Amino acid sequence: MTNSSVNPHVCIIGAGPGGLTVGRALKRAGISFEIIERNKSVGGIWDIDNPGSPMYESAHFISSSQISHFAGWPMPTSYPDYPGHHRILGYIRDFAATEGLMEHVVTSTSVTYARRHEHGWRVNVLDEYGSRGKDFTHLVCASGTTWEPKRPSWPGEFRGEIYHSSKYRAADALAGKRVLVVGAGNSGCDIACDAAQSAQRAYISMRRGYHFVPKHMLGMPSDQFAARTECLPLWLQRRLFEVFLRLYNGDLTTIGLARPDHRVLESHPIVNDQLLHYLRHGDIEAHRDIERLDGNTVHFVDGRTVEVDTIVCATGYHTKTPYLEPGTIPDRGGRPDLFLNILSKNDPTLFATGFVESNSGLFKLFDQKAHIIASAISASRNPSEHDRLRQIVENEDPDTSGGVAYVNSARHANYVNIRAYRRALHRLAKKMRWARFEPSALFPSAPEFRPRALAGAVQPQA
Repeated sequence: MTNSSVNPHVCIIGAGPGGLTVGRALKRAGISFEIIERNKSVGGIWDIDNPGSPMYESAHFISSSQISHFAGWPMPTSYPDYPGHHRILGYIRDFAATEGLMEHVVTSTSVTYARRHEHGWRVNVLDEYGSRGKDFTHLVCASGTTWEPKRPSWPGEFRGEIYHSSKYRAADALAGKRVLVVGAGNSGCDIACDAAQSAQRAYISMRRGYHFVPKHMLGMPSDQFAARTECLPLWLQRRLFEVFLRLYNGDLTTIGLARPDHRVLESHPIVNDQLLHYLRHGDIEAHRDIERLDGNTVHFVDGRTVEVDTIVCATGYHTKTPYLEPGTIPDRGGRPDLFLNILSKNDPTLFATGFVESNSGLFKLFDQKAHIIASAISASRNPSEHDRLRQIVENEDPDTSGGVAYVNSARHANYVNIRAYRRALHRLAKKMRWARFEPSALFPSAPEFRPRALAGAVQPQA
């Protein structure tokens, strides 16, 4: 139960893009909050120096800078279509400083546990001064989904080195080695391309075939092209992409890739031009799933073998909230089960952001979800509005697939179609009589971001 006589005081766990946008929304709603960050500064996974960050030197945005940015905060026109991680980190830190969020952030502080009690949350934190408890009325989990590596295992023993891609940082670690990258997500493809340039031999293992989306279509970033087709019915949108990719990429089975077992748009997009380039030039060799290991020999399910020194597992992540007691957030397919991936179905004081994947850039989605969270917390002071929201959360189950039958995998358990998801957020706001999310109204344009010296900031690279 909520206590409407108590002014909200919100704990946000994590100072990455998701946590910072919630902070901005709460600040503009006049709600007290604190952001607790275990690392030395804000930025989350985009700070390559953060322990456990999955970032690597060749990492870039896979959505374009024109599409994926904070509401009211366009990236500078001097940025390339797909900025590197140093630029993104500088952008995030400038956003936090200019929006006045840094005074609300407590850094170098870990949350060891967060437990619900009658009047809110007891959050235990650990910093250089020791362990202590803090009390809040509401809790927002903004700790992200890419901190707990998913490590595969295979029969047999391997004499070389095996490590998860979260440990990978730069191509020089692969120099002179025979390298197998397992997994064809965007990071797996990037690392395989690094290996093509640095390793003695480079291989990639994929459990299925994929549709590879080029970075640019008809001279524009692919997500901008996709945005222009959102007005079309799904069947026509899909057909356009299928025809374009067939003409652009050709028959990928001729370079060793499996034929996809799903249609276009039914899995997370692999936005990569380089992998196909290196496959066509023989600098990377594609293989199927691993069957077993034997010394330095890798046996694949199709009977082929290769000799390698290093296996890099780009095999994804578990979604974990280790600071919460098991069952606090129900589980669905290995992912948190929340209303619109934001609101707890059984606790009106618990929220999350970042536990969702989409077929488009997430930065603007962070702002929309932050608006929902701030509005819901504001509604907790009004009994009738609070009850109306709980009726919706506990009795409705919006379809955010957009009619797409996504691949049956753990990664896609919380996957949403960007257009359907935005519509669901708008419908919720309309039912609750909250201001419909309009970036120009809620988040007026800020001055164009210009990289500048900030305390602890990493400066964007030229």
